[in-house]
Amino acid sequence: MKHAPFRAEERGQLSCAGIVIGCLGCVVITASSMYTALKMGALPWPTIFTSITALVLLRALGRTSLNEANITQVIMSAGSMVAGGIAFTVPGIWMLGLADEVSPAELLAAALAGTLLGLVCTALIRRRFVEESDLEYPIGTAAAKTLQASRAGGATGRALFGSMGLAGAWCVARDVLGVVPTMLAALPIPGVSFAVYNSPMLLSVGFLVGGAAVAFWFAGAVLGNFGIIVGGTAAGLWDVAGAQGIVSSLGMGLMMGSGLGVIVRDIPPKAAGMLRRARAGREGGVAEGGARMGRVDAGALGLLTAAAALLACFGIGLSPAVCAVVVALSFVTTIMSAQSVGQTGIDPMEIFGLIVLLVVAALGESDQVKLFFVACVIAIACGLAGDVMSDFKTGAIIGTDPRALWRGQAAGALLGCLVSVAVMLVLVQAYGTGAFGPGQTFVAAQASVVATMVSGIPSVPAFLAGLAAGILLHCAGLPSMMLGLGVYLPFYMSLTAALGALAKAVYDRVGAAKAQKLGSTASDAPHGTEAETTHEERGIIVASGVLGGESIVGVIIALASVAMGLAG
Repeated sequence: MKHAPFRAEERGQLSCAGIVIGCLGCVVITASSMYTALKMGALPWPTIFTSITALVLLRALGRTSLNEANITQVIMSAGSMVAGGIAFTVPGIWMLGLADEVSPAELLAAALAGTLLGLVCTALIRRRFVEESDLEYPIGTAAAKTLQASRAGGATGRALFGSMGLAGAWCVARDVLGVVPTMLAALPIPGVSFAVYNSPMLLSVGFLVGGAAVAFWFAGAVLGNFGIIVGGTAAGLWDVAGAQGIVSSLGMGLMMGSGLGVIVRDIPPKAAGMLRRARAGREGGVAEGGARMGRVDAGALGLLTAAAALLACFGIGLSPAVCAVVVALSFVTTIMSAQSVGQTGIDPMEIFGLIVLLVVAALGESDQVKLFFVACVIAIACGLAGDVMSDFKTGAIIGTDPRALWRGQAAGALLGCLVSVAVMLVLVQAYGTGAFGPGQTFVAAQASVVATMVSGIPSVPAFLAGLAAGILLHCAGLPSMMLGLGVYLPFYMSLTAALGALAKAVYDRVGAAKAQKLGSTASDAPHGTEAETTHEERGIIVASGVLGGESIVGVIIALASVAMGLAG
């Protein structure tokens, strides 16, 4: 958006020093994220790590603005989600033996199309999903608490960084030293991954989200795993493999229906309001963030959307009709991503890509390589949307200018796009296409799922039932996205998050009992004292530190893995 002049507050937040540090960090973080996503089948959020790194480096230069540090970390971390979108989809092409049909130009076109769509969608939905919603965005909230604690010091700083250190040490003991197991209390239930995931991060996500959202999440997990897989199999309705296909189809349908429900319930009133303002002759166009999106801004976003469509059409070889479907569904799936990340801190980007892939296949597209690239475009858009919306939440808490933040995100995402494609091509050149898949050097678990599903939806009736239920539940005000997420995700993830939410309920009850015993809450203490932090706030601070500790160590382990992999 070169046309818009920088406002005074933006110039102080998006600085030259921050851009240079952010871009250098973006190269490192993006490369390590690509390696981690392929090697471990997971991608830890780098936000907390990049927040602290940006703050330390800027302070070394004598700069102390939290908002400048926030935008710097945004530039550093944006490329990781682009890397994840590629790593979670494209290797499936090689797993199916289609390596000769992939060209670097097509991969770059898909990555750029997804990046542009992700940036456009987040600019359009930020107000609705950050300012006007009560979504928690646990990753963004944790990043804000981390930045604030670095300035607050005292008991607040000790609580956050102490819990961060303990969680990081636990992660090292689990992932590096191997002295604690990854899974606890595992039970051999056919078709159900029953265990407690030994992850401080996932426990803290459950703690931060808590309440009804996690209850629906866990209810979906119980329905899918014990209702359909265990119960249905025991009743002789289907075998375990068939039950798992029904569960995955139902979960995808529920999540897709939730995204469509947002459009059915929320978009028409917004559009009507826009038309009323236009008829009233108000200047400035559509309200966007705290300012109005003028015609020039809207035109710039339109051009970016057109560029993404052209890349999909001429770069990947999709027909104009299919390109139109992909662009339209990118808005639906990024809304789904914003909801998922806002409620859980989890962004199943490859699932959203898979949903659109199946829709495009149903419309008659049979070229498998093109279908993988469709999934790649959507996965990148959704991954970037989840990251951007979390960053917008951080900015809303600490007062970062949203326009400056979006500019930083765009710079990091575009740079990360180039780095991600380059790293993927280097890894393919170094290890060969046979190195990707189950039991290989790069397991690429998510891409393996996409490769399995390319042939079609396992259970169309279950998918359609989930789609209808998702729309109806969302329109009724119920979190169908959370229900679908619980149905789809492995049971151990849902169980661990539920334990975190249970810990939050116990913590709140203890705090209420303590406040009743003392005859007043901690928030009644004189302003400016350490007691000013309420019981609830202390819990959020500690949970944010626990979340940040594992994410930081995960990124450090990834960097070490990249270094050792290149050395090897």
